[in-house]
Amino acid sequence: MENNRVIIYDSTLRDGAQALGISFTVEDKLKIVRKLDQLGVDYIEAGNPSSNPKDLEFFEKVMKLKLNNSKIIAFGATRRANIKVEEDMNIQSLLNAGTEAVAVFGKAWDFQVTEILKTTLDENLSMIYDTIKYFKQKGKTVVYDAEHFFDGYNANSEYAMTTLKTAYEAGADAICLCDTKGASLPSYIGKVTKLVCQKISCAIGIHCHNDNGMAVAGSISAVEAGATQVQGTINGFGERCGNANLCTIIPNLQLMMGYECIPKENMEKLTPIARYVSEVANIIHDERAPFVGNCAFAHKAGMHADAVNKNTSAYEMINPTVVGNQRNILMSEVAGRSAVMSMINMVDSTITKDSPETKKIIERLKELEYEGYQYEGAESSFELVIRKILGKYKPFFELVEFKVIVDEPTVSSVSSSAMIKIKVGEQTEITAAEGDGPVNALDSALRKALERFYPQIAEIKLTDYKVRVLDSNFATASKVRVLIETSDGEEVWTTVGVSTDIIEASWRALVDSVEHKLIKSQICV
Repeated sequence: MENNRVIIYDSTLRDGAQALGISFTVEDKLKIVRKLDQLGVDYIEAGNPSSNPKDLEFFEKVMKLKLNNSKIIAFGATRRANIKVEEDMNIQSLLNAGTEAVAVFGKAWDFQVTEILKTTLDENLSMIYDTIKYFKQKGKTVVYDAEHFFDGYNANSEYAMTTLKTAYEAGADAICLCDTKGASLPSYIGKVTKLVCQKISCAIGIHCHNDNGMAVAGSISAVEAGATQVQGTINGFGERCGNANLCTIIPNLQLMMGYECIPKENMEKLTPIARYVSEVANIIHDERAPFVGNCAFAHKAGMHADAVNKNTSAYEMINPTVVGNQRNILMSEVAGRSAVMSMINMVDSTITKDSPETKKIIERLKELEYEGYQYEGAESSFELVIRKILGKYKPFFELVEFKVIVDEPTVSSVSSSAMIKIKVGEQTEITAAEGDGPVNALDSALRKALERFYPQIAEIKLTDYKVRVLDSNFATASKVRVLIETSDGEEVWTTVGVSTDIIEASWRALVDSVEHKLIKSQICV
């Protein structure tokens, strides 16, 4: 490879949309296109225009967008067997999508040709050649996806290579080697990709599925072997176990290995965009994801936290801000004084480890943990504890009362209702809301009451809710710990509440969640 440039080809809107539980609307897809363009990916594979009316509508709208970095690419199969390419309706749909580039997939495995397509090996070669040649004559940039290539090479290397040579002779601008079943090991992918790069002169790409958990490793191996294009999806969304995760591949290639994938200044957008795509997909973001998860730069053990506070390179491979993430020193019984000090100094940088306030905060932390509170992963609640002790807390509202009614059996899509009365300064607000359960109803009623005073509350959404019984010996009278995860589309934070009453515990966590957002808004102003 003459330079270190790697083309990033995103398939979130096509392959990613095939994941279990994901269904993008046209507007969802347009929003994601804008974000991917901001990130700076080279190609956005936006779907198959012949597959459904929704994709047809999408292509009509997306071609009107002004993109700065990305090119939209339409995706479809080679012509069908025993039909002229210009008479194939799917080919015409690809052409009519109006994109500058098209991706065409064809079979590289003889088994797939004879047993699945039910055609001859020679006809398959003609299908590949005719389709690519047709699009090149129409002035299109063509990416050819060699489907099942690695399985095909293993079964019949001569025929698999012949399909690639056919695509190259037809004029393909890039040929992508697909590990469609996701079963190939990285070492095998690297070895075969190197052989292909030696025999085929056009750009070679890699497309890995994650069925064996090695899609990222396989993609990296292909690049090391000479591939210059990587296909994948944001957060690894995709059919079955997913596709190669671009949120892991991009920083590894660019930050660890010296390749150029996206503009350097855009790297800090990676975590926010990964979270945004999870939100739009209505999928809980993987907090253990490398680089873009909350756990990626989280430190719990006292020795780890102390070392990171002294020198971040002790336990961090990069500065989290480079990928738009943040360091997270977890508050717990093993965190150590340095971890607590880190949190305190975020609120007041003048406090030292010898300050009397520090002793008060640590003693209060121990008391609360004895009561059942656990601040590991719920630092937003602990920040409020610190603010209260340091005198840097002023409540944004006061609860007068709330009532929750649960309807059983449920006769509609809502099972609970809540009425809440709050005071903001001298003003009183009373609201009611319905919800899918008492906590959902209470959350809706609270935000409804506060929006008149604090419009920014409309930005937040409860994204996860967990309950843990602390001592089952007391049966239904046991204390419970409630963890609530909230997001405003840019940040995600977790708060905690403890009580023998699950509604009370939930309320405490909800209040902390709202106050975190309001404090953040206040600081930003």
